[in-house]
Amino acid sequence: ASGMHELLKQPELYRQLEANPDQLPAAVEEMLRWSTPLHYFRRTATCDTELRGQKIRENDRVVMLYSSANFDERVFENPLTFDISRNPNPHLAFGHGIHLCLGANLARLEARIFFEEFFKLFSGAELAGEPKRIRSNLVNGYKDMPVRLQPR
Repeated sequence: ASGMHELLKQPELYRQLEANPDQLPAAVEEMLRWSTPLHYFRRTATCDTELRGQKIRENDRVVMLYSSANFDERVFENPLTFDISRNPNPHLAFGHGIHLCLGANLARLEARIFFEEFFKLFSGAELAGEPKRIRSNLVNGYKDMPVRLQPR
């Protein structure tokens, strides 16, 4: 829903993807970067360490802010621009390493197929009201996003 919301706010990008479905894999990655499914995860340090000059002691609680990491200007050029052709796109929407979400590839596939089928069935869409976010400090998403669809 968050990716569709961005496309509806930028109709030129919507039309670009509609006309070029081969661009969907990169666009889906940007949608994931832009609207990370989770805001954060908390962990407990298992040993003393230091990260960019910050000392972290064993048993300290640390928070990984995925929403922040995916807009890090040290990693992403123009991070506040929704760029469906961003490459590379090393976002952390599904975590990293041993904490990588097991469903990451399925989620990517579902998003791509959704948009492929959506563009086949509908000639357009427009917002019919303001989206309402899920009230959560963990989950990042919409509870409701009213749209008007134009069938083909």
